[in-house]
Amino acid sequence: MADEASPVEAGQAAAEQQQIRIDIDDSNVEAIYANMCRVSSTPEELILDLALNPNPVGNPPEKIRVSQRVILNHFTAKRLVSLLASAVQRHEQTFGVLETDVRKRVKNQPSK
Repeated sequence: MADEASPVEAGQAAAEQQQIRIDIDDSNVEAIYANMCRVSSTPEELILDLALNPNPVGNPPEKIRVSQRVILNHFTAKRLVSLLASAVQRHEQTFGVLETDVRKRVKNQPSK
């Protein structure tokens, strides 16, 4: 008796093989720079608040203005996590490991 895939497994395999091409119009996109992100969530969605901290290594200002808010459902957030992890991994393979602890990146200034 030959092994047969269940209908669920066959459907998953077909979905993985089928790729949908989507054309994206980014002609009016507005780019921002953010060096700070706050993540919060509800049972239905994840909320990313992006901001620019003008003094990321010293004392932060009393108030940091959130410039963009991205709201994702958890399925899209999980796909985003995977895509970002892959992009960072490719970057590190090309340019070396990224140290996220700023204290380890700062070199002591030679005394005069």
